[in-house]
Amino acid sequence: DRPGHDMRYAMNSTKLRTELGWQPQYTDNNGMREGLLATIKWYTENDDWWKPLKAEIEAKYAEQGQ
Repeated sequence: DRPGHDMRYAMNSTKLRTELGWQPQYTDNNGMREGLLATIKWYTENDDWWKPLKAEIEAKYAEQGQ
């Protein structure tokens, strides 16, 4: 790790809310669970999108011997 490296970055959505009118879709602990499940479902149902990208990245690492 480098000197002065921040170990945590706190996010602030004020600008998104005030300038764009954005509101979070999932807001409480149950919402966090629902959001995570929705994300997992999306990746499961859309593997034709991400699997080729993953394979390409893995091939590059293999070429470099990593």
